[in-house]
Amino acid sequence: MDWSHPVGEPATVSLLQGNIGQDLKFEPAYREKTFAIYADLVAKSRGRLIVLPESALPVFADEVPPEYVTLLRSAAQHNSGDLLLGLFFFEPRASVDEDDRYYNSVVTVGTAPPQVYRKHHLVPFGETIPLKPVFGWFIRNVLAIPLADQTPGAAYQEPFVVAGQRLAVNICYEDAFGGELARRAADATLMVNVTNDAWYGHSLAAEQHDQIAAMRALETARPMLRATNTGITSIIDHHGVESSRLPWFTRGVLEGTIAGRQGVTPYVRFGDALVVALALLIIAITLFLTRRFQRKSGTFGRDAGIQ
Repeated sequence: MDWSHPVGEPATVSLLQGNIGQDLKFEPAYREKTFAIYADLVAKSRGRLIVLPESALPVFADEVPPEYVTLLRSAAQHNSGDLLLGLFFFEPRASVDEDDRYYNSVVTVGTAPPQVYRKHHLVPFGETIPLKPVFGWFIRNVLAIPLADQTPGAAYQEPFVVAGQRLAVNICYEDAFGGELARRAADATLMVNVTNDAWYGHSLAAEQHDQIAAMRALETARPMLRATNTGITSIIDHHGVESSRLPWFTRGVLEGTIAGRQGVTPYVRFGDALVVALALLIIAITLFLTRRFQRKSGTFGRDAGIQ
């Protein structure tokens, strides 16, 4: 059953996979190489919508050279569309009692006005530090995780209006939280997940993450576009079926055409409340049938003189 219907012209998309090793990604000495890799991939992209992975440029927005931004914008405008770029935003503390703020973000450049999405659901011990007075020193000094103490963005942020579509953007494992994503998807025609996933090496975690994204597409009846650093970069349709992907741990551009969708599925309408209600109903039916069986068993036992 289709809970959604196509809307507007199908979008041509280019999803970039830079394949930059995690040991190099945040190395200052490799920064210029990173910029060059993505400039080359962008130049090869033909999609009206071009998507770079999470923290594709592992710098703060004000550290990106203006001429590089101009290059990206020109490429997007040449395709009559827009480009999504993963990087970080920094806001200095407003007073001595506050902390500096760091945001894991996606920003648009191209034909549409600039728009910014800030990651809301941060990963504990990787992007945010629970019980900071206790664990802060260990995360910063022993594990030395870069940007481990970030600030969450707003719980609800308007979809990007770019390339003739409305995009519900999510970063990394935000797509694991279906209830949060369903609300954003209701106002969107496409979903976009940008992620690094290089942390997982050659484990099954990257494949699992791709499957999680497919589940969100099925729940919301919205296509999901995935741009990752090392894989799995993929295009998933509104049925949750992966139509294409790039090979794992390769550098390249995945291109395709996908139609945006509108409509409301039961999950988008009711969220996790529907699942909870069904679970409670199953429990109630199970208890009822169990008690009924026990009563019948007890009657049989007494009639036979066993009890």
